[in-house]
Amino acid sequence: MAKAPTVDDVARVAGVSRQTVSNVVNTPDIVKEATRLRVEAAIAELGYRPHAAARRLRTRRSSTIGIHLDPYAGGISGVVLDRFVHALTERAGERDMRVLLYAARTPEEEIARLGDLLEGGEVDAVVVTGTFHGDPRTGWLTERNLPFVSFGRPWGEDDVEAPAHLWVDVDGAAGTRAATAHARAQGPGRVAFLGWPGGSGTGDERERGWREAAPEGPRWIVEENVGAARDVVAAGLAAEAGVTGIVCASDSLAIGAHLAVTLAGRDDVTIVGFDNTPAAEALGLSSVEQLPERVASGALDLLMGENGTVVAPRAAVAGAAHVLVEPRLVVR
Repeated sequence: MAKAPTVDDVARVAGVSRQTVSNVVNTPDIVKEATRLRVEAAIAELGYRPHAAARRLRTRRSSTIGIHLDPYAGGISGVVLDRFVHALTERAGERDMRVLLYAARTPEEEIARLGDLLEGGEVDAVVVTGTFHGDPRTGWLTERNLPFVSFGRPWGEDDVEAPAHLWVDVDGAAGTRAATAHARAQGPGRVAFLGWPGGSGTGDERERGWREAAPEGPRWIVEENVGAARDVVAAGLAAEAGVTGIVCASDSLAIGAHLAVTLAGRDDVTIVGFDNTPAAEALGLSSVEQLPERVASGALDLLMGENGTVVAPRAAVAGAAHVLVEPRLVVR
């Protein structure tokens, strides 16, 4: 196995001292531009990476990003957050950052856990997941000036021009618009929407995309449960004439819808899910792919400083405080 390049190797290739290499890595502003460019070229040529542990000792930063690990609840769509956490960990490692997972069952318990991590200097920043209207976690983090970005919008009146904090999210409305257009293209008839009760933020956004593309279709309401979705769709198909497509807020609901149309012998009904889970793929259901790897990259781009190695507080500037990832419709 080849030996990793050292600061001495960089100094030799660039024709400078070890201290100059250290200055370029840690305080580049004090180095003359010509020298800095020469050292940076040597770093790129050799693939040199500063020793993360030494940098943590020198800067007294943990170089660690905390992220909440949701309790295991079974189901189908949790794989999306798993992929996001994996991608965040992988991409953070490429920037010499670490990811620390912490568990909590409620927002209040999460705030208490964050307080312990902050007091112990264990994290430099946080990625908040599953934001909702009136989320107490984001206000708590803002008050303590701990850099953070949320996977999920602040859910304010205008999250783009008047953002409460940095955020990254998937454009759920764009996903369901594409799903509805696909269902309508399969033939004449109405396209229904199978979604959660109103007020969830994420669910409302997914419903909005469907409404914009198929305002004449019925809206069926159900909690996140395969069996309940099957029963609601069975009743809806019996009561509503002319439904030939169903756009669903999740793959769990789509699988319930699939069971209902199969039992009813309605192979003319097109079903589209949301999340593109392995379960939807196994059943041959079309679904909206959230692309959590792009979400993870967007979160780190917002959170990281310009040198790409140290977390830095970022102001929520209008129009530049968010990354909105457009999902991809996977047709099967």
